[in-house]
Amino acid sequence: MTQPAAPGWRSYLNRRMLTLVFLGFSSGLPLFILINLVQAWLSKAGLDVKAIGLFTLVMFPYPWKFLWSPLMDRFSFGSLGRRRGWMALTQAGLFFAIGSMGMLNPQTQLSIIIGCAIMVAFLSASQDIVIDAYTREILDDNEQGLGAAVKVNAYKIAGLVPGALSLILADHIAWSWVFWITAAFILPGLICTLVVKEPPSYGAPPKNIREAVVLPFQEFVTRDGWLNAFWILSFIFLYRLGDSMAATLATKFFLDLGFQLTQIGAVAKLTLFWGSIAGGVVGGIWMIKLGINRALWIFGVAQALSILGFALLAHSGPNLILLGVVLASEAFGVGLGTSAFIAFIARSTDPRYTATQFALFTSLAAVPRTFTTSLIGFIVAETGWFHFFLICFALAIPGMLLLFKVAPWNEKKSA
Repeated sequence: MTQPAAPGWRSYLNRRMLTLVFLGFSSGLPLFILINLVQAWLSKAGLDVKAIGLFTLVMFPYPWKFLWSPLMDRFSFGSLGRRRGWMALTQAGLFFAIGSMGMLNPQTQLSIIIGCAIMVAFLSASQDIVIDAYTREILDDNEQGLGAAVKVNAYKIAGLVPGALSLILADHIAWSWVFWITAAFILPGLICTLVVKEPPSYGAPPKNIREAVVLPFQEFVTRDGWLNAFWILSFIFLYRLGDSMAATLATKFFLDLGFQLTQIGAVAKLTLFWGSIAGGVVGGIWMIKLGINRALWIFGVAQALSILGFALLAHSGPNLILLGVVLASEAFGVGLGTSAFIAFIARSTDPRYTATQFALFTSLAAVPRTFTTSLIGFIVAETGWFHFFLICFALAIPGMLLLFKVAPWNEKKSA
């Protein structure tokens, strides 16, 4: 099979890539609201690190989204089509769920807040299912690497809203207004959904639930055998384990060091934006030249090294300049690693079963962030922040070692 020509700079300027900017932003915003904004809100309400660590369990829909992804492959919702209909429904639901959550009182209505947070996580995970499928279907195979870089960095930039703007606003206005203003940033993604076209279908949609559920899993495990399927699933679980754990309670870590919300927000606003932009440009161009396999190696090293920045900050104490360097390095390194990772997942899916297979892979990748990280508060309480981040760095190594099996350096694969 002839390897398709790599796309050039004009690929950054086409309509498909612009669509991925809006959809990537919409996909990332709810997760960062749960990780950054809700975490700061609860911290200011007096919850300790163990309780906030356990609160991350509300994100359990992310690793289980493959259970209902076949329904989104099988059924269409409304007149917008199979992909756009589900995107519009989840985005509208997220706007109201996020805004409503901020009207509650963490000290007296924590159980209701937990329910709202679970709803946000469920809608967000469902939105991710259909956006991932939509992305896979509108891009050619030789555009998957570049498309992943664009979408992932838009996803990361979305963290600026709850991680910077919202934190600054929280020092000046009521939390209820902060949540509604933050929720409004989901609306550009909804508008984008309404104006773009439905992607072409690769064959007819599944005729029944059995086809929607069984065939995607059967195709994956029989494609190259059970053993290869096992290596791929193990790699997907481990590749981002270290940085997922390191970043989950980052806001709590910064507050514990003594930084104020406005300081965190102002520094994040400057560094996360430029770090993500740099990661997007470098990642997109470099992945075209390297291919997905080699990008996984090089970008994975940058991703792992960014964890050590948190350890250095924990050792040195509150330093605004170092905080900026750490946030920029994390945005750049993790942005690179995630771009290659998502491109690998897209390459590993069969276009006939996009939503279900993509959801299976990304669900597995979300397991560490959801269940393993719920123990972070207890780990930190025992080890302290410095040793915790060293543990996170060590946990990044097994995923890198699996690259020998799933993405050999010299294997020729299309980007």
